[in-house]
Amino acid sequence: MAVAYQGFKIKPGKPYPLGATWDGSGVNFALFSEHATKVELCLFNAVHDTREAVRIPMPEQTDMVWHVYVPDIGPGQLYGYRVYGPWDPARGHRFNPNKVVLDPYAKAVARTVRWRDEMYGYTVGHPDADLHMDERDNAAWAPLGMVIDPAFSWGDDRPPRIPWHETIIYEVHVKGFTRWHPGIPTRLRGTYAGLCSEPAIRHLKELGVTAVELMPIHHHVDEPQLVARGLTNYWGYNTLCYFAPDSRYAASVDPQECIREFKQMVRRLHAAGLEVILDVVYNHTAEGNHLGPTLSLRGIDNASYYRLDPQNPRYYVDYTGCGNSLNMRHPRVLQLIMDSLRYWVLEMHVDGFRFDLASTLARELHEVDKLGAFFDIIHQDPVLSQVKLIAEPWDLGEGGYQVGNFPVGWTEWNGKYRDTVRRFWKGDGGVVSELATRLAGSSDLYEHSGRRPYASINFVTCHDGFTLQDLVSYNQKHNEANGEGNRDGENNNLSWNCGVEGPTTDRTILALRERQKRNFIATLMLSLGVPMLSGGDELSRTQRGNNNAYCQDNEISWYPWDLTPEQRDFLEFVKYMIRIRKQQPVLRRRRFFHGRPIRGSQVKDLMWFEPSGKEMDDAAWHNPSARCLGYQIAGSGLDEYDEEGNPLEGDTLFVMMNAGSEPVTFILPQHGPDERWQRLVDTADPNWGRRYFLRDHHYRLREHSLVLLRLVQLGSRRYESAGAT
Repeated sequence: MAVAYQGFKIKPGKPYPLGATWDGSGVNFALFSEHATKVELCLFNAVHDTREAVRIPMPEQTDMVWHVYVPDIGPGQLYGYRVYGPWDPARGHRFNPNKVVLDPYAKAVARTVRWRDEMYGYTVGHPDADLHMDERDNAAWAPLGMVIDPAFSWGDDRPPRIPWHETIIYEVHVKGFTRWHPGIPTRLRGTYAGLCSEPAIRHLKELGVTAVELMPIHHHVDEPQLVARGLTNYWGYNTLCYFAPDSRYAASVDPQECIREFKQMVRRLHAAGLEVILDVVYNHTAEGNHLGPTLSLRGIDNASYYRLDPQNPRYYVDYTGCGNSLNMRHPRVLQLIMDSLRYWVLEMHVDGFRFDLASTLARELHEVDKLGAFFDIIHQDPVLSQVKLIAEPWDLGEGGYQVGNFPVGWTEWNGKYRDTVRRFWKGDGGVVSELATRLAGSSDLYEHSGRRPYASINFVTCHDGFTLQDLVSYNQKHNEANGEGNRDGENNNLSWNCGVEGPTTDRTILALRERQKRNFIATLMLSLGVPMLSGGDELSRTQRGNNNAYCQDNEISWYPWDLTPEQRDFLEFVKYMIRIRKQQPVLRRRRFFHGRPIRGSQVKDLMWFEPSGKEMDDAAWHNPSARCLGYQIAGSGLDEYDEEGNPLEGDTLFVMMNAGSEPVTFILPQHGPDERWQRLVDTADPNWGRRYFLRDHHYRLREHSLVLLRLVQLGSRRYESAGAT
């Protein structure tokens, strides 16, 4: 039965689904709040309205979900909520009906936050701080949700479903990648449409990556302290709404067009054979600590949605360093996250997720529990268990560093890989043993739990920290532009400036930096596991030594496209190494090496060598001054099969790595009389890709260099096509 209210005939509605759901005749609104005493739906006519046009009470409550059905409204309708309940911060309750709050299930955000003191539930500047309720109305500045029409013609869109061991990830910022690209129309630069434009896709395909991992595109908030300094949260790790794509990356100002534009981007990337992975931030929200604003969850049900200090619920448990942590122990919080994830897979067609500070999601009590409720739910979900799941396996809480401890079905950003590779090429001695483990897929971290080498997402750089260019150009961070006195950002960068801090005209140092960049990329592409490139590294992007450019929406962060000859050469090197990886099946194994002879022969699937040509022994592995290493990967007889069931076979490869400051003569492994080694790569050679056959069984390995050889049988098609020398 409908009830007339201020010109609207409202109906009781239903408690499911949560959020605002249009059915063609009207909209059902449903909001969870366990501790609320009253909820009002606020409808706005336009984004510039200073107050709602009508407040509609939501008297119906089913299983702690408040709901109402409003006929004759539909897509484009703006709305928010006023939620009543106790104002008692000391007990964890922060209800304030003077504040319009955003629906956490809003599919589009039509108006973002406009910072005023009225956006805080407490009276800013009051002697009692957050204990004193602010009674001023915030309707003129509050973020508003919009009802949407989800219809979209996907056509024959299909997920590429690229196997993990074939995957090469490109971590990319939607705006940074497209903002300066000369081939992208000006009106599309910085947008989803720009990222799926023909020039953008051409670059990604020519580069050879198989997936784009988008830095956060959920609607986020720029912190007021950044806005006061004339900065923004460029990275976007400050989420306000887990269902709405951020309209700042849309070519259209219409929030509904933003959704369609995002879907078009996914469809076009899929058509090009590229997967779309989202970097998601479910560990905390933009509402900050107890002195933060009241935007959404805090005003809807603070005690349910957030982890509160059990000894003093006025304060938040903060495992993230961002002021709060979501309460993963509450079933409705788990539902919020799972509903969001399923929405992005089923409605937006994305192919996977990278979970920021994922250890926080596993904390049921205090310690990280790798079999926590969140992981149990993911594993049994028929949708989410089938997409790519990547964990950033740490947070800032006690025991938060959990590399290697996530369950089957998950891959992880391998921070140990990053640190070991950096230490080796920096020239630190005594790391060859761990380096070998990382090159071979980090079996010490993943094999014991039944996972495969592709559980390791290998990376040298990412958005957080130095770019690759800066990794070889700076010993210290230079974050002065952030306005925090250079106190922010990581201090232990494991970087080496090659002799001069920052820009230089010294040709010797510049050449060494280019060589070091080639060393890092070659190492990454020759390692077992899943390689991840940080977007812009292939373009020699510099942040001028800023290793925490989260607030730099400017030339510090945008990708350069006007390349020098040296930068174009490096771009070609990156493409070349990705092609080699794709051409060599042994670099994309699905199983770990065994290090034992193949079918009774004297050749092992993986062998490690000293420069003398001897296999590594305990003394060599533990030599504190060792900075040189060689290894051979057998190309056949591996007892491994491709997707068609055929035996996995490829070239036998030999890699030599010298991080020392002096050349080394390396004795090569012996081979049959009708086989010869062919050089594929030498990072110390300006003509790094020149291929030729070696006449001798030794190679002069230059300082700070990597060499890749392959074994070719005389008279074979490969030998004849390459040309004997």
